[in-house]
Amino acid sequence: MDKTFIDKLAKITSRTAVFENTKLSEYTSFKTGGPADMLVRPKDAQEVRKIVALCKAEKVPFYVIGNGTNMLVSDDGFRGLIISLKDMDNSISFTALSDGESYSVSTSAGCTLARLSSEAASRGLAGLEFAAGIPGSVGGAVVMNAGAYGGEIKDVFEWADVLDENGDIVRLKNEELKFAYRKSIIQEKEYIVLNVSFILKKGDEKSIKAEIKELNERRRDKQPLEYPSAGSTFKRPEGLFAGKLIEDTGLKGFSVGDAAVSEKHCGFVINKGHATSADIYGLISQVIEKVYDKTGVVLEPEIKLLGFDE
Repeated sequence: MDKTFIDKLAKITSRTAVFENTKLSEYTSFKTGGPADMLVRPKDAQEVRKIVALCKAEKVPFYVIGNGTNMLVSDDGFRGLIISLKDMDNSISFTALSDGESYSVSTSAGCTLARLSSEAASRGLAGLEFAAGIPGSVGGAVVMNAGAYGGEIKDVFEWADVLDENGDIVRLKNEELKFAYRKSIIQEKEYIVLNVSFILKKGDEKSIKAEIKELNERRRDKQPLEYPSAGSTFKRPEGLFAGKLIEDTGLKGFSVGDAAVSEKHCGFVINKGHATSADIYGLISQVIEKVYDKTGVVLEPEIKLLGFDE
């Protein structure tokens, strides 16, 4: 990567926030993926805005990641700049609303759902119990309208500050995001989520924490949390369940290299220890093909694929 570009990047953030030839396996929950030419960890929304503007001006390809829990990166890595939101200020603000029963709860896109849910529960605020065990970041959760156990981000979402295609930071409200199953307008427009606010209601702290504990126990019982994965690998086909289709196709435990369909939950593809991204991608492709051959249903990956020809 051009040294002049590195110097310009370091002036926006700091030299200690810029990393060259970084293994993306260290930034993804699959624990696979080749190196990025460069990676930067901005501290706030304004740094993100300036970095993106620099990339566009210098014609340097870039990609923004949150907690890396819903993506598969090619073994070849990424030629360009990865912007990781891990180091953004993840302080959480709680503002009481005029109804006396609700709070506006805001934080940066880099804050994890687990931390936000825990902080809210400790204040006796309900609404994010379903999200406590989702390992991703707040920004990523908004982009894909993450959900579990009957709850979705859209149910509690208030607004998001996003970086638009013109390099402006704009605030979008719930209805403007056009939330649907595992998607939002942010994907279509390729906006970058910077800050997010939710509306949570007062509840009983003990009951809220008990529900989180119960849901997390259910996750441990039913999901292969002991292995690296990207969570649920496939979108749920309308009226059906991806895991059941995969199991009924006889693919429980099916593997390519060290990548395997989990025997605990067939909707999860796992890294048994030494899988490559090529193994995982090959497995996903074969699962899609075999399920279609048997059932006529086309499964779609729920995870983001970076560096693959789609």
